[in-house]
Amino acid sequence: MKKIAGILIAIAAVIGATIIINGCAATQMVIAKTGTQLWGENCIRCHNAPPSSDYSPAQWETISMHMKLRANLTDDETNKIVEFLKSAD
Repeated sequence: MKKIAGILIAIAAVIGATIIINGCAATQMVIAKTGTQLWGENCIRCHNAPPSSDYSPAQWETISMHMKLRANLTDDETNKIVEFLKSAD
């Protein structure tokens, strides 16, 4: 019985390490993305995003606070998207 418990603990450790390593890799992929890429992957998947010229920079800041919560974006992702929208006039 102790041998089975040891094997299960070892398997759990390997699975846990794999999840941690893969989680870090995905995070690095997100960090490398531009605001344009993040906008295309996150904003357009749910609705037709308006042209950046439809709103002022201050309005994009307000919209981004709402959409950060709705789209489950990180601060970094949100900031990149907002910077893209502000510069895409």
